[in-house]
Amino acid sequence: MVDHRDIDPLRRRLLLAGVGLAALGGFVQGAGAAPVAGRNYTVLDPALPVESADKIEVLEFFWYGCPHCYNLQPYMEKWVKTLPADALLRRVPAIFNERWARDAATFYAFEALGVLEKVHRPFFDAIHRDRLKSDNKQAMHEWLRKQSIDPEKFDQAVASFGVQSKVRRAMQLTAGYRIDGTPSLAVQGRYRISADQASSQEDMLATASYLIELARKGAAQK
Repeated sequence: MVDHRDIDPLRRRLLLAGVGLAALGGFVQGAGAAPVAGRNYTVLDPALPVESADKIEVLEFFWYGCPHCYNLQPYMEKWVKTLPADALLRRVPAIFNERWARDAATFYAFEALGVLEKVHRPFFDAIHRDRLKSDNKQAMHEWLRKQSIDPEKFDQAVASFGVQSKVRRAMQLTAGYRIDGTPSLAVQGRYRISADQASSQEDMLATASYLIELARKGAAQK
């Protein structure tokens, strides 16, 4: 469960709003209705710069401790396989406080060690299914050993300049995109989809697909 004492009241309300992802009703893309700006997504003005010059960039803002992010993962894994060739997904650990920053460092340490794709979903499982406490160093080390990851190398990666630089960058992106809760998606620096703007996991991802097309048309008109 998310420890709501770790976040301020506004973020708490928006995070809890993610419960709506599990509900049916509201906007359903399958019914043929196009997403509406201000209701199903937010237009960012001015747009933010993106890191991928030749791809339409989708950012997934998440927290390992967020149950709604965990529930989104099976849908995300299927959806990413349907992305067009000119689009890509980048995961960004959202950061609101020191606890979230610690889990962000864990994400980037996995990446630095070359094991991210192998352990990203299992780490979610360990936290939400097996009740692993990510802030318990001994428990973390035991879990890492089970994944054939050297705890000492992991700790070194967490403390490394490269990982800490990426954590600071994730913090900047969280603020720049005005992320108030997780999960949230952003498309090409121009659009943001918050959990409370979607009625289901499918709708959230369908809106992202729509915005990819919108971003492509916008680029073609330049």
